[in-house]
Parts: sequence; C-alpha cells; structure tokens
Amino acid sequence: MATPITHLFTLIFLFTFFHCILSLLNPQDEVGFLVELDHDVKMVQSKRCNFSVGKWVYDESYPLYDPDCPYLSTAVTCQKNGRPDSEYEKWKWKPNACSIPRFDALRFLGNMRRKRIMLVGDSIMRNQWESLVCLVQGVIPTGRKKVTYNGPAMAFHAMDFETSIEFFWAPLLVELKKGSENKRVLHLDLIEENARSWRGVHILVFDSAHWWSHSNNTSSWDYYKEGNSLIKNMNPMVAYQKGLSTWARWVDLNLDPQKTKVIFRSMSPRHNRENGWKCYNQKQPLPFFSLQEHTPEPLVVLQGVLKRMRFPVYLQDITSMTALRRDGHPSVYRKAIRQDEKQKQGTDHSSDCSHWCLPGVPDIWNEMLSALL
Repeated sequence: MATPITHLFTLIFLFTFFHCILSLLNPQDEVGFLVELDHDVKMVQSKRCNFSVGKWVYDESYPLYDPDCPYLSTAVTCQKNGRPDSEYEKWKWKPNACSIPRFDALRFLGNMRRKRIMLVGDSIMRNQWESLVCLVQGVIPTGRKKVTYNGPAMAFHAMDFETSIEFFWAPLLVELKKGSENKRVLHLDLIEENARSWRGVHILVFDSAHWWSHSNNTSSWDYYKEGNSLIKNMNPMVAYQKGLSTWARWVDLNLDPQKTKVIFRSMSPRHNRENGWKCYNQKQPLPFFSLQEHTPEPLVVLQGVLKRMRFPVYLQDITSMTALRRDGHPSVYRKAIRQDEKQKQGTDHSSDCSHWCLPGVPDIWNEMLSALL
C-alpha cells in the first residue's frame, strides 16, 4: 500500500516533470488570458507578463491588411490623403516578457461564430471598429459580407460565420437629450435608451473618456442632470464617475456573465498642444513615456468604478503603450489637401492628434482583443 512518503515523491516527480515540459515551450507562443489584479480589477495579460507594459518594435511584415480596405473612412486613410511616410504602419507592440499573437482572421471568426461583438463608444472606438473589420474582411469572399446601418449603430456581417462586428455610437454612455429652450442636458443617471441596444450581445467592448474631458467651450451639453437637479457646473471627473457608475449599475443588474463578456478599453491618449500640432510630421514612436509619475485621472476613476462592480468587467489598458505613438495620428492628413495647404493652421486644416491612421495603432489594440477572446 502506498505510504504518505510515496505520495509525496510522486507529487514532486509530477511537478518537476511538468515544470520541465513547460520550460521547453516557446514563451513567444503564450496567449493572453485574464487574471485579477489590484483588488478585483481585471486586466488583459499573459501568465508571465502584462500586455500593457513593453515597447514598440519595427516589423516589416506589418501592416496586417491592405490600406485600400473599403471599410475605412476618409479621415483615417492617411496614405490616400497624401501622407508621404508609411513607417507608422509597421510597428508592433512587444510586451516585456511575452508576445501578443499575430492577428489570425480565420481563427478570430471561428471563435466568433454565431456571435455578436459590439464596440460601444466615441469616434476613437469607431476607429477601432474600422480596424477590426479590415482585419477580418480580407478572408471573406465578396458577396458574403455586408455592412448595415440602424440609427446610432452599424454592423459588419460575416454571413458564413453568422457573425456580426458592430459599432454603437454612445460617447458618454449615459443619455444626452434636448431640454427646455433647446438646451442640451446630460442625464448622469439615465442610460436605458442606449443600453437597450446592448442586450443580447455576446461580447461588449466599451470606451468613454474623451467627451467627458472637453472644456466648457467644446462640451456637448449645457447642463448636467441628476434626479430632478439641474446642474450648470461640475468637476468633469466627478461627472465622469457618476456617469460610469450609472453604466456599472446597468451592467450589474442586466447582464449575465455566463452569456456576455464585457471589456472596457482605457483612454486613447491625445497628443495635442495649444495649437494642435504636436503630432505633425512625427515619424517614430517615443522611446519611453512617463505618465507624469501617476496614472491619468480618467483611468483612476475607471479603475475605481470597476473595483466596485459585481460583474467581471475586464480592463484593457492601452493608455501607456498608445501614449508612445504620437507618430500614428492623421495630423493634417485627415483629408486630401494640397502641399501648400498642409502648414495652414486654420479650422479646415488643423492637425488631428486624437484619432489614428489606419492601418496603424488600433490594429494592435485588436490583436490584444483577439488574444483575450
């Protein structure tokens, strides 16, 4: 009969054997999965590394799709709009201790078979949606794919996979309505008009930050409203926390984690300065980036809201890695312009240092997303 000592040696042998086998595996082949970090805030990372910490590496095999992808909007087709360089298309993200697997369109569509994936947020989330559609559409025969539009939503359909990749316009997540005297009112505690479109979706990817940080001159509302209280002024990050909390309550109360996976992508950094030209003529990533030795306030607010949720929402932190890529914005190439117009700083030719050229940076976000899913 086996003794406790025999059992112990058996366990030691098995542990050593499997440890040796695992040590032979190529760490480059690791894929991402989800772990809990920082008091229940979940982040996308691999067994041995955090996807969000690493460096940009030049790779001639990029971009991952043809820049002539028919689903790109004019504002992000920087090559067609006259951008003379193309190196910004050829950088991949290399985490410090592993690699993000290269995007495989057929594998992604196979994993998404008979599912709906919806990206919810602002124009930068639309940027990411266009990237994801272009990443997959090349393997789908003509006639077996289409895009449909329905109010604030649009959807790319891969018919043979019964898969839809959707975008839903909701930059603030909560409801923005017209009030009395045609005033714009941001309801910090109302969300159902938007959220009813999120029911029945298998994978939801959210972002919301940029619109909350707009100044008084560029904000999209005249008043905040909470309950019956109409509020003219509020600290933007307090308002953001209230709006995110309304979103969090809706997710907690209405979604089933057995049926729906929810991901929240962190804020995509802007590279503006006062005249809006900080990203113009930039051709390489920054070698390093310091977030002024602290986490950006919108990310702090987001992490705080996620910590208090019951539903397992996963944080895809792209903020630091993307902050290095001031070379990846459309700059003046958001539309086709003549050479003599490029340096004009008028309204029509201002430099876009918020959105991203495609192919480009959002393709890497989607490689991370694919590794997660």
